[in-house]
Amino acid sequence: MVQAYILIQTDVGKASTVAEEIGKIPGVVQAEDVTGPYDVIVRAQADTVDDLGRLVVAKVQQVDGITRTLTCPVVHL
Repeated sequence: MVQAYILIQTDVGKASTVAEEIGKIPGVVQAEDVTGPYDVIVRAQADTVDDLGRLVVAKVQQVDGITRTLTCPVVHL
């Protein structure tokens, strides 16, 4: 299992809507609207890194109102 945090910037006033829509996507564990340089932070999981990439590109980035994403895979050192 691969997990990652996805940091999302949205259009002004869209953070709450974006977080709600992303929270419905299978593989998304949690989606929260936050303050700071990012508007939404998502925790997601998938079976492989490739599956995680497909989740981000094919599902998360397609949500209306997103302007930029940064995916940060979780590592266990």
